[in-house]
Amino acid sequence: MIIKYLKYIGLPIGLSVVLPVVSFAQSAVAAVAPVVSATPTPFISAGNTAWMIVASALVMLMTIPGLALFYGGLVRNKNLLNMLMQCFIIMAVISLEWIAFGYSNAFGSSTGALAPYIGGFDWAFLKGIGINDVSPYFISQPTERIPHIVFVLFQCMFAVITPALIIGAFAERIKFRGFLVFTILWAIVVYNPVAHWVWSADGWLFKLGALDFAGGTVVHVNAGIAALVMAIMLGKRKLPNGNNITIPHNIPFVVIGAALLWFGWFGFNAGSGLAADGLAGSAFLVTHIAAAAAALSWALLDWIINKKPTVIGISTGAVAGLVAITPAAGFVDVSGAIIIGLLVSVFCFFMVSVVKKKLGYDDSLDAFGVHGIGGIWGAIATGLFANPLIQSAYSGTFYGNSSQLGIQLIAIGATLVYSGVLTAILFKIVEKTLGIRATEEEEYSGLDISQHDEIAYNESE
Repeated sequence: MIIKYLKYIGLPIGLSVVLPVVSFAQSAVAAVAPVVSATPTPFISAGNTAWMIVASALVMLMTIPGLALFYGGLVRNKNLLNMLMQCFIIMAVISLEWIAFGYSNAFGSSTGALAPYIGGFDWAFLKGIGINDVSPYFISQPTERIPHIVFVLFQCMFAVITPALIIGAFAERIKFRGFLVFTILWAIVVYNPVAHWVWSADGWLFKLGALDFAGGTVVHVNAGIAALVMAIMLGKRKLPNGNNITIPHNIPFVVIGAALLWFGWFGFNAGSGLAADGLAGSAFLVTHIAAAAAALSWALLDWIINKKPTVIGISTGAVAGLVAITPAAGFVDVSGAIIIGLLVSVFCFFMVSVVKKKLGYDDSLDAFGVHGIGGIWGAIATGLFANPLIQSAYSGTFYGNSSQLGIQLIAIGATLVYSGVLTAILFKIVEKTLGIRATEEEEYSGLDISQHDEIAYNESE
């Protein structure tokens, strides 16, 4: 038809053959062009950014007031303000350390032999990071990303809460000055390198294939073993009448703190997907289900073993479930979450009610018993229950990838050894220079008055 039409308008027959060929070639190129074009440039997604700003605020809520009230309610009333102050000062000093160089050390790149173990200082004080720069890190949204500074902010809240978890182990018996210096050094020497190992693109555990969606290894195993070392090296509290436990002074504080932790944990886990998408929704769901399963199983254990379910027990169980699901939140489905939650209470309950008593260490508020043990179980469970239906690139032992469990165990072991040894060294340095254990008189009068010259509850005139 085209040739006939060309003849009709008087074009030469040769040209009438060439033009259709050219036309077909142009159509073919046009059809292929979208396939061979360059990869789309990443851009800032308004929806993802809005969600991640909220998630960052939720994680902040976990430290103050969540953890502050949870721990504060468990101590005696003469030490309440000290617990609150420790959480507040950690929020202040670690945030500044993170911006100064902590983020660069944890997520930046270095060269040579140090590259797999610690980042450099290219991003110190966020040098070179503009407000409209896209984050170099993403999970499931390679193009629709968040601003780099929002990623920095989100990770800052993880850097804050990790050393805050440790304070539960040495509650009621540490000098504030020694605690503060130890915490800053621990964040620099322990947290930042471990975060780099697991989460940085050039970290050695990241390259090995270790899975830690939101901080089971980086946060909970890391802080848990540090808590155990601190509790042992600091020694037991000086409790009256030979007691080895204290009665929590305000159980409603514990409940409110646990509820705020549960609420904030949705930002902790669902936010770690770095986007407002199906993965975030899945992480949100399994986080809630694991916490519910663990709260129920702890209450049942209390009921069976101690004859009555307790409010502190169910609150602690919920926190244990949140801890355990943290590394697995982006990899497991609801069935995996239920198993993780039901079993973590068994492991943690046994640790705090049997093992701690037999070994005799004073982990005051069970930081190791809940966060350390819960984090270890969660990291192991990730290697068992990771389901490719959640993220197709990842699977665990029960879904055909038996090697993942071994990788998880390597990550756990490396974190336990590194954090445990460095914590002991830092403790000794602070002890020999500034002093770290409160005196018997300071401990007897209470850290609120001896360290801060304040008391939590004043009698009305």
